[in-house]
Amino acid sequence: MITIGQVAGLAVILVAAGALIAFQVRIGKKGFPGFRRIPAFDHLKKAIGVAVENGTRIHVTLGKSSLTQSSIPSALVGLTTLERIGHSSSISDRPPVSTSGDPSVAILSQDTLRTVYRSVNAPELFDASRGQLSGVTPLSYIAGAIPIVADEDVSANVMICNFGPEIALLSEAAYNQSAFSLAASDNLAAQAALFISADDPITGEELFAAPTYLDAGKAHASSLKVQDLLRWLIILGLFTGAVLKLAGVL
Repeated sequence: MITIGQVAGLAVILVAAGALIAFQVRIGKKGFPGFRRIPAFDHLKKAIGVAVENGTRIHVTLGKSSLTQSSIPSALVGLTTLERIGHSSSISDRPPVSTSGDPSVAILSQDTLRTVYRSVNAPELFDASRGQLSGVTPLSYIAGAIPIVADEDVSANVMICNFGPEIALLSEAAYNQSAFSLAASDNLAAQAALFISADDPITGEELFAAPTYLDAGKAHASSLKVQDLLRWLIILGLFTGAVLKLAGVL
């Protein structure tokens, strides 16, 4: 038997899919829409430019999500961010390096970097060691990533995915090296730790805006518009429900 919850879930999926297609068509005709300014991403773009000019490295750490966990959307955002950073710094003498706490994500990070170098017609520059599995437990993952920050001449750290509060140790290591750090997580404990330890912490759903602000393409821009649409629909639904409750209808 089909339940009301299943019908509602299907309706949300259909609305989101239809809106995504409509926004992509609209963006294709009228160009990219304007989004509110998030200073953290402006600082990241500047840090990428400085790293390319100075011959330093960018470290992207992709958290401890696996492909079987509910937090995998944040890992996919991190991989797309790695891809955009790889494109922006492909001409650098020191290409970006990524670390992760899950074997499947580590393999995907290597494939992402391989795709970047193929797209710029320089497949010979790809080095699989730039997509590292730094540890398979939360603390070993951080312990394996800290030497990257200290020894790889890293000038910018991008921490974006699912972490625990132990990510503050990596953020502190970046601070000790006077390296820029941008951090975003879907974990509330990690957000709290990063809010006081990272140079530019990103909170809430702004995590999922990262690819759009790094010019990942109209599909990501469309998805961001869909997020805004669904947010307004939820607000409208809550307001309508409250009014109907006060009116005695519900």
